[in-house]
Amino acid sequence: MFEQIQAAADRLQGYAHLTPIMTSQTLNQQLGGQVFLKCENLQKVGAFKFRGAFNAIVQLNDSERNLGVITYSSGNHAQAVALVGRLLGIQTTIVMPQNAPLAKRTATEGYGANVVLYDPVKTTREAATAALQTGQTLIPPFDHADVIAGQGTAALELFNQVGRLDALLAPCGGGGLLSGSAIAAKQLCPTCRVIGVEPALADDATRSFHTKQLQTVENPQTIADGTRSPSLGQLTFPLILNYVDQMVTVSEAAIKEAVRFLFYRLKLVVEPSGALGLAALLSGQATAEGRIGVILSGGNIDGAMMGQILSEEVKSVA
Repeated sequence: MFEQIQAAADRLQGYAHLTPIMTSQTLNQQLGGQVFLKCENLQKVGAFKFRGAFNAIVQLNDSERNLGVITYSSGNHAQAVALVGRLLGIQTTIVMPQNAPLAKRTATEGYGANVVLYDPVKTTREAATAALQTGQTLIPPFDHADVIAGQGTAALELFNQVGRLDALLAPCGGGGLLSGSAIAAKQLCPTCRVIGVEPALADDATRSFHTKQLQTVENPQTIADGTRSPSLGQLTFPLILNYVDQMVTVSEAAIKEAVRFLFYRLKLVVEPSGALGLAALLSGQATAEGRIGVILSGGNIDGAMMGQILSEEVKSVA
């Protein structure tokens, strides 16, 4: 599948941003290694999801484009599909849970998508999506070969930018970014340890990884809304078993601390889901030495939530 990731990188040329790598001497000293932060929070739509959505949608034929595309997402994939649809002149329908962050819903609507809300407590996203489909092509947020290949280009770029890595940490929701990144890492640097990170409140992937059986967490109440997928996919699960070396979980407090660190130390706005890799390192849930890559997967966070996270630190110091 590495060849598919390379092909995706070619398709994304001129459309996706080549996101920068950030470093921090303070972080290096604190962790005892050299940390490279891949800033996908600065990608189009503010998240890596643009990569996979574009790679999948740009390959549709004329008939499929005329009928439009549909997807389900809590936010970042929704925005990505909506923007790609606007860029390519394709109608998009997005099924979103009612508790999706307002900033992500507003941005999705701003890109011209038809947004349909559903109650995640009463209705599954699949049922809500199926009820609306009228010949539109489904572009799922992670369990799709072209989406996975597109997401893997973030790690491909990272290795091209910084060279060899001893470890790579990536957030895990449905597993598209993690599986694509792991494939790229193992091809480009076979000795690199790939570590997936998810919230302790949404630990389906970690339990699936250790039990070798697909586990589910319905409607997890984590601040990291981008990881609220109830389980890994039929494609991403075996890829993670084959290519990922370790899965770890982090607490809500650790996630918030990583968001604060990135904000204050590196002046980066990163959403809770995007900060999972750094949260694992700062909290000691994952240990790595040498050259460490961390994918900051997104930066779409409501101002109110960021204010709350920052104010909690002020209260704890007082």
